[in-house]
Amino acid sequence: MRTSSPTRQALTYTALVVITAFMLLPFVWVLFGSFKTQSEFLHSPGAWLPESFQVQNYIQLFAERGFGNYMVNSIIVSVVAVLGNIVFSSMAGYALAKLRFRGRGFIFPLVIAAMIVPYVALFVPQFMIVVQLGLVDSLAAIILPVLVLPLSVFIMRQFAHSVPFELMEAARIDGAGEARLFFRIFLPLTGPGLATVAILSFLASWNNFLWPLVVAQSQDTYTAPVGLAVASQASNSISFGLLLAGAMVVLLPILILFLFLQKYFIQGVATAGLK
Repeated sequence: MRTSSPTRQALTYTALVVITAFMLLPFVWVLFGSFKTQSEFLHSPGAWLPESFQVQNYIQLFAERGFGNYMVNSIIVSVVAVLGNIVFSSMAGYALAKLRFRGRGFIFPLVIAAMIVPYVALFVPQFMIVVQLGLVDSLAAIILPVLVLPLSVFIMRQFAHSVPFELMEAARIDGAGEARLFFRIFLPLTGPGLATVAILSFLASWNNFLWPLVVAQSQDTYTAPVGLAVASQASNSISFGLLLAGAMVVLLPILILFLFLQKYFIQGVATAGLK
């Protein structure tokens, strides 16, 4: 067993490296393709390397197609969505796990049921609500459906159970109120859960395409995914270089956020799954 263990470990790492490289190949092709011209795509669409690395696609994307405005809209929507999920889902998770009130056992199954319902099935009622509120063609209409996600409430409720009741009761005996318990004890002990909620809510709002496409009536309120579809159109055809350059720009904030919070995200997903 001692002699076979290093061999088995080497084979495992080799297999993981091969699988990872295979999964990264599409991203590498997109990266190289973002430096190609339209003529290169038409003449040799399967080529990996461009004839010459040019940043003209990125310059045109921001200077001529107004992609910077779409990015700003996406940043606003995503930041508000992340803050809303962190604040409201942590409050809901704290209440469902640590407070005793009538109907608590009925509310959590509703949260689970909301996770099961397909997102597209809610488009019509959500759109009717937005129309009645007079929020069509505004960033508020894009933000509201992702301001509090059922998955975020579920994660924070699971993490709330990891906070010992004895610690909460000791703080109450010392005279701490619920607000102090929430901000001074509960939130600091649920850091991995907050990081998990931040990443998942950011992904849900940043990558959202169908809902912004429905409620955004003008280019002033387009987010990055919708704006990318518009910016890549050129004379009744798709400019593949602009499309791939925009894809790389849209992907960059997600990679940055995950690199900063990956440790807490992995810990948060593992802990939430065990509770």
